Amino acid sequence: MNFVSDNCYGATPEILAAIAALGQSPLAAYGDDDVTQSLTHHFCEVFERDVAVFPVVSGTAANALALATLVPAHGAILCHAEAHIAVDECGAPEFFTHGAKLVGIESGDAKLTPALIKRALAPFQKGVVHQLQPAAVSIAQASERGTVYSPAEIAAIAEVAGEHGMKVHMDGARFANALAGLGCSPAELTWKAGVDVLSFGATKNGALAAEAVVFFNPDDARDFPYRRKKSGHLLSKLRFLSIQLEAYLRDDHWLQNARRANLLARRLAEGLAQSNEIEIVHPVQANAVFASMPDALAAKLRKNGVEFYGWGVPSPGHTLARLMLSFATPEDDIARLIALVREA
Repeated sequence: MNFVSDNCYGATPEILAAIAALGQSPLAAYGDDDVTQSLTHHFCEVFERDVAVFPVVSGTAANALALATLVPAHGAILCHAEAHIAVDECGAPEFFTHGAKLVGIESGDAKLTPALIKRALAPFQKGVVHQLQPAAVSIAQASERGTVYSPAEIAAIAEVAGEHGMKVHMDGARFANALAGLGCSPAELTWKAGVDVLSFGATKNGALAAEAVVFFNPDDARDFPYRRKKSGHLLSKLRFLSIQLEAYLRDDHWLQNARRANLLARRLAEGLAQSNEIEIVHPVQANAVFASMPDALAAKLRKNGVEFYGWGVPSPGHTLARLMLSFATPEDDIARLIALVREA
């Protein structure tokens, strides 16, 4: 019973079929093929405006290259202390920006607020050559704790960022799950709320390996093509990334996948909450369930084949389990886990 990560599951039949359909027919290399060229049109339709779109193979590449395009080497990037860019990308944002600094901000639900951002900005002196200059705010949608930002919350953050001359980056590795949970439009959750660039995730939600960097002001993408090439992320057979994204967006496939994962997360949380030994510590707003339980119960579940991450620094004698649900998680696994808890 694998609840470790939505990365653990494979790709959907629809996306695998789209890759296979490209077959062996010769097509232009390095993104000059018809599939990649038409991808911008699909994203413009989804986001209801002209955008610049660049497929890449990983979320780390999407985040690091997006931030490097917007942030100078002497810049500071404000993010949550648990953000993927701060904890799980081996310094890639700092490397690709040639030295920009990540400034981690603590909060219990892994979300930033205008007040927290203002407090973090207070020590910085604009125009003082001895100090880094704040250049961007990065938010994760959904967050590392499975919580999501509403359009109003994003707009409030973007307002503060704008007042300080900063850009807004969204790490959308689980953008589809956040969108499905909120029920708003992609435009409302991004550029209409003030987001400048989105790392658009697909791999966790059904793609084999495909992400995209989406600039809502194409002028901001001024040197992105060169950065992508220099970093080794311009694939010669880029069409095999592009076709995944095309199939992902076709017929709302991406949102159907996300809705299923979210539904399973809510079902699991409801089942676990029936135990007086377990506390669901964060609202289940996407496809993650954070459950605090006694160490003995966590050990018993693992002994019986339940796989999950222990998260953060739990209270003494307790394990904080992060249980991730996927587009492909078997429903029987949820029933089996809930049954194990009841038996225990």
